[in-house]
Amino acid sequence: FDQDKDGLQVMKDHYVRGGLGDSVVKARLEGILQDMLAPIRERREEFAKDRGQVLQMLKEGTMRAREVAAKTTDEVKAAIGLKHF
Repeated sequence: FDQDKDGLQVMKDHYVRGGLGDSVVKARLEGILQDMLAPIRERREEFAKDRGQVLQMLKEGTMRAREVAAKTTDEVKAAIGLKHF
């Protein structure tokens, strides 16, 4: 996850020498993950402002999922010879 290759190498070298505490590694990873998740959180906050849009998105997603599930079910039935059900 870490794009800072130089900083990562410094940590690796410290690990090899010994004395690199878990809390240091965890704090760095937590910071990286927070940065990665920030755009997702921002999008979620924008969507939360319009509940109607969220419900519409859920309805559309449900319809697409049902179509895919129906196709998959038909393929499975055909594969195992249950063409009459």
